[in-house]
Amino acid sequence: MRKIIYLIPLVAIICTSCGMNKKITRATQYAKMYEEKPHTLLVMPPINNSSNVEAKDLLYTSISKPLAEAGYYILSPMLSMDVLRQESAYDSELFVNSDLSIFKNFFGADAVIFSQIDSWTKKGFTIRTTIKYFIKSTITGEILFDRSCELTLDLNQSSGNSSLLGQLIDLTASALATALTDHIVAARKANNYIFMDIPRGKYNPSYMQDKDVIAMPKDVKARVQ
Repeated sequence: MRKIIYLIPLVAIICTSCGMNKKITRATQYAKMYEEKPHTLLVMPPINNSSNVEAKDLLYTSISKPLAEAGYYILSPMLSMDVLRQESAYDSELFVNSDLSIFKNFFGADAVIFSQIDSWTKKGFTIRTTIKYFIKSTITGEILFDRSCELTLDLNQSSGNSSLLGQLIDLTASALATALTDHIVAARKANNYIFMDIPRGKYNPSYMQDKDVIAMPKDVKARVQ
């Protein structure tokens, strides 16, 4: 009897662990995306809480590509930006908790994409950024999709040469690459990581066929070489 008594809590622990490690499908994790089936998306300018004033525009201009590749019709960011500025609506903070039906009526958007940059820092040849994303319905106002990303981007360019001259060449190459592409690449990488897991849209062959795909964690932490 004593062995049986000891066995019961052990089984309970194992079952609990199994439950914690249970994989979730996209249909479960993003159920509302499959229910509402948004086709046309409007990208709002990012909410920038970081100290980098350029981060907002860098992220904004690179959000559309991975979403278009996933099968969604994305309203032109440049056109949208001009209209939003004319209507004094360039600050997304004003709309996060507001009625979004105005964007349905004005742009014909089924959902609106919000992003929030909490940090964007450059240290040596790396950029570290923390960003949150969420897509809200213009019909119900509910969150259809949400993920966050903590990304470390390694910008170091190495030739593998250990000599003093080789190290100097590597340092020069890294400085040049960083000066030209660091923030742009970081923004693209962050957006690609986040929307890699979004249910495929109407204009993708996998539309409504990816429900059983195992979803990635909502919170992503990665180092990109």
